[in-house]
Amino acid sequence: MLVILWTDALIFLLIAVALSFAFYASHHPHLAEPWRQVGRSRVAAAALVVLGFYVVIGLLDSVHFHPRLEAAAEQSATDAPAPAHSTQILSLLDLWLTPLRERGEKTFSAPFATHLFVKEPIEQPDGSLVRTYPRLKYGGVHLDDPEQGRGWDIVVSSLLGLIKALIAWTAILLVGLGGWAWHRRKAFDALWRSLWQAPEQAPWRVALWTLLVMLAISFIAGELALNYHILGTDKVGEDVFYQSLKSVRTGLVIGTLTTLVMLPAAVILGIMAGYFRGLTDDIIQYLYTTLNSIPGVLLIAAAILMLQVYMTNHGDEFNSLVERADLRLLFLCIILGVTSWTGLCRLLRGEALKLREADYVQAATALGVRHSRIIARHILPNVLHIVMIAIVLDFSGLVLAEAVLSYVNIGVDPTMNSWGNMINSARLELARDPIVWWSLAAAFVFMFTLVLAANLLADVVRDAFDPRLRNSP
Repeated sequence: MLVILWTDALIFLLIAVALSFAFYASHHPHLAEPWRQVGRSRVAAAALVVLGFYVVIGLLDSVHFHPRLEAAAEQSATDAPAPAHSTQILSLLDLWLTPLRERGEKTFSAPFATHLFVKEPIEQPDGSLVRTYPRLKYGGVHLDDPEQGRGWDIVVSSLLGLIKALIAWTAILLVGLGGWAWHRRKAFDALWRSLWQAPEQAPWRVALWTLLVMLAISFIAGELALNYHILGTDKVGEDVFYQSLKSVRTGLVIGTLTTLVMLPAAVILGIMAGYFRGLTDDIIQYLYTTLNSIPGVLLIAAAILMLQVYMTNHGDEFNSLVERADLRLLFLCIILGVTSWTGLCRLLRGEALKLREADYVQAATALGVRHSRIIARHILPNVLHIVMIAIVLDFSGLVLAEAVLSYVNIGVDPTMNSWGNMINSARLELARDPIVWWSLAAAFVFMFTLVLAANLLADVVRDAFDPRLRNSP
């Protein structure tokens, strides 16, 4: 039974808006040309492939449903009653990662380990107790002799995953190139030579090689995760690789939805302040100056505490912990958006102040063109590059902000998987001897890769949308 959470609805609404904008931009050359320039960049091609993997994981984790009870399924096959569903809420990613989700250990285990990380007393056949490292329930359980066969088994599984990745990459390449040849009514071999030899096809070659690397990492990790905890387990025995994948959606939601919350206020108020000046400018400046004077962390903490009080007093309105955590995530996005629009607003105000003195704006004003038309046709297109670069850079900053806020316990709900919660739970384990480092390292690698890809794409988008750079020789 399908369940639509608040953030799920907003995510798919965002996708619909993005597709509508892409369709609109494709019919307007002044919007389509900058994106074609982005597509001609090798750096952007590689970054988009990496971001595409994150987006796919996030979308799979955004389709939620109540799983059908097995007992009810067996009964419906005979008596055909109305199907019963569990109160638990899962996603398609949970369904895909069922082996990782259900194979929990007792406590800590290191990456690729076959025994627990801590010693426990184990009773021997003669009745004596020996304190040693117990064997894991699932990690490397298929090995008869873990000490001798683990290394070779990891190599064989990695090679098998690499072969599967090569097969998948080849299939994608052939299908894509075949569809391209059919669409352009050209010979397949001619397009094949053009793809690997023509200089203008260099971004596609970079994208394909990046795709091969990402597929190799994914298939190798998937093959190894069937038999090992490749990133270890945490204090309660949950697989860290599963936690890292589940945290992708949280990072994407905070980065995208928060940006959408702050963008309308920043763009509208910033352009109005710079274009109309006078009393309008004074009011808007007073508004964002006052908001900036309030410490953002304190405002976020107060809002989250208010929400927690509301959820405690109205617990009957929430059917599950997932719905409670989703509402807190949505509220966090709104609060972050309210507190983060002032910087972009100030930039747009300064740019609008400069643009309103341009000759073409003064000429349009003298001819009696409406203010709304001047803003839409002359001001907004010339500040679009600032908006685009701010969106991508703010996305990166908000992903990192989630980790910081969760570290001080005012971020997402503790029951929700996020990189911030992983770091928060791992900080106390850094004082252990030997150190438990894998939860922190996993969160760092996943978050670093996402933020790096977003920042590389942001640089290319900035250069493509900046009219001064675009028109320079």
